[in-house]
Amino acid sequence: MCGIVGYLGTHQAAPLLLEGLGRLEHRGYDSAGVAVLGPSGIKVAKRAGRVRDLSEGLPKRFAGKAGIGHTRWATHGPANDVNAHPHTDGKDRVAVVHNGIIDNAAALREELHEAGISLVSDTDTEVLAHLVAGSDADTLERKVAEALGRIEGTYGIAVMHVDFPDRIVVARNGSPLIIGVGDKEMHVASDLAALVRYTTTVAHLDDGEMATITASGFTTYRLEATGLAATNRRAKTLDVDPDAYDAGEHESFMHKEILEQPAAAERVMRGRLNDRFATGHLGGLNLDARELRAIRRVKVLGCGSAYYVGEMGATLIEELARIPASAEAASEFRYRNPIIEPDTLYVAVSQSGETIDTLLAVQEIRRKGGRVIGLVNVVGSAIAREVDGGIYLHAGPEVAVASTKALTNMFLGFAMLALQLGRVRDLSIADGRRLIAGLNALPGKIEQVLATEERLEAIAERLAAAESLFFVGRVRGFPVAREGAQKFKEISYRHAEAYQTSELKHGPLALISPAVPTVAIVPDDELVERNVAALHEIAARGGPLVVVTHDDVELQGLDAERVVVPRTERELDPILLTIPLQLLAYHAAKHLGHDIDKPRNLAKSVTVE
Repeated sequence: MCGIVGYLGTHQAAPLLLEGLGRLEHRGYDSAGVAVLGPSGIKVAKRAGRVRDLSEGLPKRFAGKAGIGHTRWATHGPANDVNAHPHTDGKDRVAVVHNGIIDNAAALREELHEAGISLVSDTDTEVLAHLVAGSDADTLERKVAEALGRIEGTYGIAVMHVDFPDRIVVARNGSPLIIGVGDKEMHVASDLAALVRYTTTVAHLDDGEMATITASGFTTYRLEATGLAATNRRAKTLDVDPDAYDAGEHESFMHKEILEQPAAAERVMRGRLNDRFATGHLGGLNLDARELRAIRRVKVLGCGSAYYVGEMGATLIEELARIPASAEAASEFRYRNPIIEPDTLYVAVSQSGETIDTLLAVQEIRRKGGRVIGLVNVVGSAIAREVDGGIYLHAGPEVAVASTKALTNMFLGFAMLALQLGRVRDLSIADGRRLIAGLNALPGKIEQVLATEERLEAIAERLAAAESLFFVGRVRGFPVAREGAQKFKEISYRHAEAYQTSELKHGPLALISPAVPTVAIVPDDELVERNVAALHEIAARGGPLVVVTHDDVELQGLDAERVVVPRTERELDPILLTIPLQLLAYHAAKHLGHDIDKPRNLAKSVTVE
């Protein structure tokens, strides 16, 4: 949500800022703006709409070799030109961009108003510009630190000041910021995607940390009650392919990322399956066999798709390791004052590693002495740095808002974790080998599912005509149904709701009609007969059916569209059942003409509560 870019060096800043903002569009936004600092002071251009609208309306004379830019996702005040970032102090001496929410903004606005200062926007961010401008401190660093001392809430900020034209000051508390090191130039961004075309040598700021960037380098500090204490953070070079952030020949990033799943699945499993002992080999957990055996419960925390794949993972862990396991929405976890148990393993799941609700849950667990590991995709992200250990997903950059390949790798991460937990307990070596064989075969079976895309496209076009849909499944199939509904609603904008198939008679059956299709998840498992019987109840009421199932499941004369996925080990069924739902959602959204990679009102990385 929202995006920050900054530049300081030997080139004109505006073109670089606009390109960086373009690479952050996937995060979700409704307005954009840039500010440059040149010989004639600070100049600001901003407007509601897309980055291309901002670029087309940029003044011809907009020179400056230092600059900051922003894409805003509206929180305080509507999406309009005035509320767009950057914000200034009214005299264009200070410019600020800000991700996050200032909780005490109303009180600060009132205080500024009483001091005779007029605020022109509805935003919380504008108060920061006035606080920095009103500081009597002798350095920009101290001015910013003094202003942040008045702030309650979350922030990632970048600040320029006409009296300090050689620097940009940035700070982080709960919202990501990355410094990029170039040749006689420096960059700053909230997402690596904005930097990779210029540098892959980066430093991630921690919460409570501040930095000064100049054309020749950067210095970092920690905000403390006694002032600024140096942290001496060093930059690291990441192994990142800049071309991975381009859609290439694909119509959208989502389609590209769906098709990348076989290769991504191979990467996440490479070197992590131990054939000799038929177990997982997850050294990043930082847990030996004795510690793994001491675990008595597993709690998975995630948001959105990460929560639903967490439900799949919890089921896997219970089946293979016979440990009580459950998943919970991270956004609710810390607000119910959870009991943190010393023999519980907490698992935080996040593609970006910056999801604020999940990060805050991790911090609450650690504050109470719990052990938490992470399943994250982004190296160096906040959650990856905060947890005790974890599993990097190695899915590669995922740009589309709707998660596909990262979700698949999350499931595979859970499968390897469940295998390792199971093998230190009572899971036999024979079952371990059976599961490893199943895991090794999954990339090829994912390819088989992707090969059915043309038929899935035709089904998706029919589903797109419905205003409302049901997705149903049981046990292993229910989180698959939840994820399918999530994908469909977030990019096609059709109402889609998931239920346990067993719950149909307890309410949802009243809504079944010829206008409400049902997508049913029916693997060939111990519940197949009950599932098929429930589908006949839907058909008897005229409800159209799409059944995602295995090849020889007998539907007993049911009039339904049949989507067949390859067989695998039963415990691994959920991921192969999920992939057709990704393609159904994608093609429904495409048929309806929606912006698939950037669905309305949503963001890739949710960094505010």
